[in-house]
Amino acid sequence: MKIAFRADASTEIGTGHIMRCITLADAFKGTGGQCYFICRSIPQSLQDVIKSKGHSFFQLPHGPPFIAREDDVAHASWLGVNWEVDALHTAAVISGIEPDWIVLDHYALDHRWEKQVRGPQCKLIVIDDLFDRPHIADILLDQNLGRSRENYKDLVPRDCQVLAGPEFALLRPEFEKMRAISIERRKKPKLEKLLITMGGADKDNVSGWLIDFFEEATDLGLLSVTVVLGASAAHADSVKMKASTSVIDVYVLQNVNNMAELMKDTDLCIGAAGSTSWERACLGVPSIIFSLADNQKQIAVDLDKHKIAKQAQLWDAASLLEIVKHLRKAKNLTRLGINAAKLVDGLGAQKVVEHVESYNVKAI
Repeated sequence: MKIAFRADASTEIGTGHIMRCITLADAFKGTGGQCYFICRSIPQSLQDVIKSKGHSFFQLPHGPPFIAREDDVAHASWLGVNWEVDALHTAAVISGIEPDWIVLDHYALDHRWEKQVRGPQCKLIVIDDLFDRPHIADILLDQNLGRSRENYKDLVPRDCQVLAGPEFALLRPEFEKMRAISIERRKKPKLEKLLITMGGADKDNVSGWLIDFFEEATDLGLLSVTVVLGASAAHADSVKMKASTSVIDVYVLQNVNNMAELMKDTDLCIGAAGSTSWERACLGVPSIIFSLADNQKQIAVDLDKHKIAKQAQLWDAASLLEIVKHLRKAKNLTRLGINAAKLVDGLGAQKVVEHVESYNVKAI
């Protein structure tokens, strides 16, 4: 089976789309699938990751710059070109691959692009979480909490399979492997080690602000703070300099490949309410979350509402301090971890592959 992925990673989009597509591609490869990535905007570091895992990579050519129009979808500009240009470029690559499935993970594209790119014998998986534009998908995946087919009833064909909820969260295998160890570790709750992970770019330097916050909150009694930065972190040098002169123990790591281990060994994580929310949940890690993008706002609200994580307001030091003090109580820390662990089992990618294989069997 051949599977072509169309996704990007940029300052606006972040790296989450590419990372979850790589996870799904790895799962397909594990069952004999051949995977091909078609990208327009992606840093070299992620290109290298894709190739190192044995997947093929195609870089789309430059095109005329994006020109806004009245019929654009909400995030059309994130593509860098108009959708017709991207469809033409992508279709040229697709024709050479002749995939059985296309996986589309891009907020800037909708049913118009899909009609131009997919062939008559090719099936389509759309990964989405905004439910703000129509698709002609055969399978639609939305891994967010509280999602259901109802969110997409007017946006996809009636026979489209909607895989909704965190049970389908696309996590790398190491999270499921470390799940039991991480949960067991939390039976004796404490708040000594803190992990900060604000996503790949952290363009607003939330990591730097948090270091300043914990320097001033000396009465919290934390032993160490570890900050994880992505390869494309915009303020990496500033954060590293701040950590080197800090009065508290701050360790800065960049472009790590052992996130599951780092999360397993931490007592509390502070992060963005993006795809890493499901990684933390799988390991039962108590979390404080910030909404850093439009698609994270509802996730943050829902996770807080269901007592799976505590939502904090960005740049509000007073409220953050109250939340951290609340979680210094063992029972509060334990409750968050238990609720989180119930949400995600780490087998989402395998479940999606099983649905695709089942779909293929039915189509024969």
